Amino acid sequence: MAGERAGRLRSLDVCAGAGGLALGLEQAGFDPVLLVDSRPVACASLHRNRPGWHVLETDLMDFDPVEHRQTYDVDLLSAGLPRVKATASMGRADSAAELEVLKATVMLMHGVRPRALLIENVPDLVLGPDYQPIREFVEAELAHLGYRHRWFVLNAMDHGVPQDRRQGILVAFQGAGMDAFVTPASDGESPITVGEALGQSMASRGWRGAVSWAKQADRVAPTLVGGSWNRGGPDLGPTGTKKAWARMGVDGGTVADEVPGPDFRWDPALGRPGMMALTVAQAACLQGFPPDWEFAGGKTARYRQVGHASPPPVGRALGQAIREALDG
Repeated sequence: MAGERAGRLRSLDVCAGAGGLALGLEQAGFDPVLLVDSRPVACASLHRNRPGWHVLETDLMDFDPVEHRQTYDVDLLSAGLPRVKATASMGRADSAAELEVLKATVMLMHGVRPRALLIENVPDLVLGPDYQPIREFVEAELAHLGYRHRWFVLNAMDHGVPQDRRQGILVAFQGAGMDAFVTPASDGESPITVGEALGQSMASRGWRGAVSWAKQADRVAPTLVGGSWNRGGPDLGPTGTKKAWARMGVDGGTVADEVPGPDFRWDPALGRPGMMALTVAQAACLQGFPPDWEFAGGKTARYRQVGHASPPPVGRALGQAIREALDG
């Protein structure tokens, strides 16, 4: 066992969710000493897929590294945080909470002192002028602690994920690591289309129209949106996203229990009754999860975990770049 772990690095993953970022980092050579999340269903998913991972179910605001000293001086602190809203749009209580979680993650740097930091969030956190006060807070804290940082945006479809999903990224390093860090470039492959990703699963119950559907689903998926944990059922996103799905003959207003059967009549001209919906497993495929990754809970909870996840292939690409910088 010791030989298998040789050369691997240690990480602390907060707001771990169902494990998308942690899985990608694991593939890049990072083993979590602790994963922190406040949702019981997300912690159940982590336990189900990686029984050997140490998972702590607690609110990040209550997490004190003094009580978990294995987190001290880890190689990487990683966080796929709840989507932060700009200061100008702070109206709801959950928006304020999302900002506080970001601040709490940065403040963890004081106690943990990792060699590197990785935060994944919305692109506007990097680019939006309304987010400038948030960026200034983060940058000031990192500079105070002696870390150098970089903001940038990646698109998941450039890293083997069949989805147009732009992600705002912050990395920071102690010492010379920032000089050695190279922002992950596109993998150079043509983006995987929805039809290529889901054609086989659509045909798995004998639906005779699966091949025709897959041929016309010749583009990447729009960004999957997990939606609010506090209201509504599972769907694939706001109105514009649903319209994009409808152009591929997919009903984006719901999530299916199973894929179409042999007698399903696919006719988008009929509206929603003539379109199929995606299953949770298919949504997970579009996020880049492997087929054997399981999600705990009922259908809505499972879809929420998928939609809020960071795609594992992007986590792997970032983890590899961070590891190379730390090794260098």
